[in-house]
Amino acid sequence: MSSPLRTSPPPPGTASLGGTPLRRAAAAVAVALGLLVLTAGLAVRVALPAHAATQLCGATDTLSVGGGQYVAQNNIWGASTPQCITVDGTSFRVDSSGHQNSTSGAPAAYPSLFKGCHWGQCTSNSGLPVQVGSMPAVTSSWSTTQTGSGAYNVSYDLWYNTTPTTTGAPDGAEVMIWLNHNGGVQPAGSRVATGVQIAGATWDVWTAQMDWKYIAYVRTSGTSSVSDLDLRAFTRDAVGRGQIQNSWYLIDVEAGFEIWQGGAGLATNSFSVSVGGTTPPTDPPTDPPTGDRACTANLRVDNSWGSGFTATVTVANSGAQPLNGWTVEWSFPGGQRVQNAWNATVTQSGQSVRAVNAAYNGAVAANGATSFGFQGTGSNPGTASLRCTPN
Repeated sequence: MSSPLRTSPPPPGTASLGGTPLRRAAAAVAVALGLLVLTAGLAVRVALPAHAATQLCGATDTLSVGGGQYVAQNNIWGASTPQCITVDGTSFRVDSSGHQNSTSGAPAAYPSLFKGCHWGQCTSNSGLPVQVGSMPAVTSSWSTTQTGSGAYNVSYDLWYNTTPTTTGAPDGAEVMIWLNHNGGVQPAGSRVATGVQIAGATWDVWTAQMDWKYIAYVRTSGTSSVSDLDLRAFTRDAVGRGQIQNSWYLIDVEAGFEIWQGGAGLATNSFSVSVGGTTPPTDPPTDPPTGDRACTANLRVDNSWGSGFTATVTVANSGAQPLNGWTVEWSFPGGQRVQNAWNATVTQSGQSVRAVNAAYNGAVAANGATSFGFQGTGSNPGTASLRCTPN
């Protein structure tokens, strides 16, 4: 199956909500409840409900909910087929969907709730943006109802921008967290890692290059709900893989269903995001968490001749957290000298050699590896003993 293509979802438009039977009925009830009811000669005012369910059917319909802290969006962006959702506070249900997109292409829609700023539309009191390098705990709880038919995923969509705000498409990265999927769909790009442990579960990792960097984490055993999911842990893993920079900003957290086909009956029962809350994240609160960072290094001689040799050093992340950088040190057994090197800065004093990562390969994800090489003079050094120190 070819990988689906993803394009930028359109900026949210002005919701067009009037005219639906549900909206007209809700308005009639509100008027009736707002009237003074006379009972036994006494005037009694009936209290209006705190909120009423609202149906969104327009492609770019949105609705502010949760006291303005969240926005619900119908978000049909990859097709012209119809879709309606009913929103009730921070929950929504897909009432109807006519989508029939190919599962080898882009999804038709992403009905969802978000907190933060989506294409310039922002919620209130979100706690976002936050800079990646100093990110506080960011956790989310989400309960869903899923169906056994159709082609869809159940996914978070996190957006990162190189500056704190943008009125259009974010220019940094998109991180998707697939809690489950149905109907043979898969993320864009290619799978680059399997069996990655993050936030108490196992994930496969996919990456692609679009107008922004794209990275998706696909849960190997699907679930319908999460509680206090540690979004910072996924952010740090993406940093370790070179998909996100510490200078960038998390500006938006979304949760919904990418729908290719069908989708009626999918529902968010509850959704919340906490930024800088008191719930302890699953990764250490300090930055960097050096106690969970470790690395190993080994040297392989690729070619040798009487007066020289070339070698490759592989640096592997043997810890639970991504590396921000690394240093490798060793001593030659006698007389060898480093003549030139690549993918690392290598210095030598006597028999002692020290190699420091380049700017582009210092970040190494948990269970990941990188390498550098050099050309030396002298005899084959054999299997020198190397020491790796995480930065």
